[in-house]
Amino acid sequence: MDHAPDRLAEADAERARERRRVAMHLQAIEDNPLDAADIEMFEMFEREGWSPDRRRAYIRDQAVKAQSAVAAE
Repeated sequence: MDHAPDRLAEADAERARERRRVAMHLQAIEDNPLDAADIEMFEMFEREGWSPDRRRAYIRDQAVKAQSAVAAE
């Protein structure tokens, strides 16, 4: 195996990039485009080759942190 278990193979990473492009286009059609921070996050996932499980864990952690910050206000 030429990649770590939590990293995508290059072919899988390319498919993920294409899915993101399609999803971004559909979100824009629905007048709900991704903001710059969201785009950067997905580009980071692609650049680093993160697996879907690692991506979900990161997003979940960020949501928990954001909720905690709101609750603290």
